[in-house]
Amino acid sequence: MASVNEVYSALKSLANKDERGFITPKVFNTFTSIAQNKIFNDLFNEMSKAKTLRLRNVDAGGDKSYLKRLQEDLAYFSKTSGNIAVSTGVSSKPDDLARIISMKTSGLSTDVPIDIIYDEAKIDYITASNLSAPSTSSPVALISDDINIFPTSGIANIKVRYYKYPEGRNVSTGARTSSSPKYNAQNLGGATEVFQASTSVDFELPDHYVPHLVLEIGKMIGINLRDQDVFAYTSGEEQKQKQ
Repeated sequence: MASVNEVYSALKSLANKDERGFITPKVFNTFTSIAQNKIFNDLFNEMSKAKTLRLRNVDAGGDKSYLKRLQEDLAYFSKTSGNIAVSTGVSSKPDDLARIISMKTSGLSTDVPIDIIYDEAKIDYITASNLSAPSTSSPVALISDDINIFPTSGIANIKVRYYKYPEGRNVSTGARTSSSPKYNAQNLGGATEVFQASTSVDFELPDHYVPHLVLEIGKMIGINLRDQDVFAYTSGEEQKQKQ
């Protein structure tokens, strides 16, 4: 996962190098979660572009496929809920839900997929139709503030597969944590800081998003860094770590 220490150090070093301001952990931590969510949401826009490239036979194949890379990156955030109770056709969304992938009934003799729609006018048409009216064998979900299941009776539980919002990772173990990414350091006086892994939290985005995080947090702080400088710096640091 993207190291909070690496992102902070790169941003601080590049900002100081160009005399564009001094970065403090407090200021940095204000924008870590916002920047990570911004990059996460951008992945879906990039996914749409990549699918268009694939349809035009422009996307490279195999491991060089842009679409494949995006799918692998988003897979980090894919999860399936446990049973979610349905009461008179209404079910709550998972707290960490970002985007729904699919949905199915749970607890019936045979669990079946649930068609998902977002258009309230369309659900009125479907429920009023004699041909397409929802049933327990062909249910429909309307996504609004809640999840509305049709038919409104006969389905007691559902399971949702979805993309969750990114959170943090334990620096030492890599385990997921509900805490936001955070850089903590012991100040030894002046500008001298020593990174404290035990009280810091890494990003959940994959490590190749380090330069993207540096650029995004820099923009939010008000420091406009050049893309080529950031990518060159982070690439150089990676090479040092491998030596």
